[in-house]
Amino acid sequence: MNYAQLQQSWPEFNQRITHFLHQLGLADLALKCDHCALRVNSKEKAELLVDAFEQAGQVISNNMINGRPILIIKLHTPMQLNGASVPCVELPFPSDKVYPQEGWEHIELVLPTTATTCEALISDLSRKVPSITDIIEGKTDIKVKLSSPQGDNERLANPTIAFKKDGICIKVHPHSIETIIASEQ
Repeated sequence: MNYAQLQQSWPEFNQRITHFLHQLGLADLALKCDHCALRVNSKEKAELLVDAFEQAGQVISNNMINGRPILIIKLHTPMQLNGASVPCVELPFPSDKVYPQEGWEHIELVLPTTATTCEALISDLSRKVPSITDIIEGKTDIKVKLSSPQGDNERLANPTIAFKKDGICIKVHPHSIETIIASEQ
């Protein structure tokens, strides 16, 4: 997986994510997509992608999360996702886990809320999209994971709901990645 392959695979990923947004009932909310993320299985590939992305943007965060470096690159020209701008890319270095496929893996959406726990976030999201309750309760083939990831210096709670299906994922959380980075200062 290299930078050119990522660029070539974006339209297909965009199409799959857009379909998944509709399936989840999130498309009509017009939530801001603050960043997209990819997966690679080797440190060498990650380092080559860092070099390429530094030509397309600026690293605004290089933080240790769960014991591995995760970089956030703010792009000079945002990527387009179904007509909306995606300003940042998350580039995690690989852990011991081997991903079944490398490349684009997820997007993250900001749900404006004051939720500080996963339970509160679920409640707020379910009020806006009542049909998502069955998905969260495990009544469909969509996997749901709740987490509260935190970087070493983060001061702002950012609970997350991740919806996974067919090798792609959509995550929903209350704060944008740039707000989280600012909280570290």
